[in-house]
Amino acid sequence: MKYPSTFAPETLSNNIDRVNRLTPDTKPLWGKMNAAQMLAHLNVAYDMETGDQPVNNNFLMRFFLKTFVKHGVVGPDPYPRNTRTAPQFVISDERDFERERAKLIAHLERVAGMGEAAYEGKENVSFGAMSAEEWSVMYQKHLEHHMGQFGV
Repeated sequence: MKYPSTFAPETLSNNIDRVNRLTPDTKPLWGKMNAAQMLAHLNVAYDMETGDQPVNNNFLMRFFLKTFVKHGVVGPDPYPRNTRTAPQFVISDERDFERERAKLIAHLERVAGMGEAAYEGKENVSFGAMSAEEWSVMYQKHLEHHMGQFGV
């Protein structure tokens, strides 16, 4: 599947529109998270990028993730439903819906505003240096998966 560029203004507008269609009561079509937990879950990847979510991947873990996991994250195939997630992405406590939504929109705007050039060759804490396209696919694919999970 080809994902739209997360850096493109029209993609940003569409993503924000979809996020804004969610309500605290929007029910998932599959999975266990509620809408606020899903938004918090999406925020984890952005927080890892900015350093707000500490990641302690040693050399062996990074090698494993880069070798065996990266392609599934930045490759073209959509995520299957009900796929297990890494422990740091599991959100089991209750979250404030409006706070998580505002935070996600701010992340979307920040990434699009920084632009493609800022992400070319940028280090990812789990996968090492990635191309701007890989960053875009990683973010957009994850968003598409969870917006679909909640029917938006």
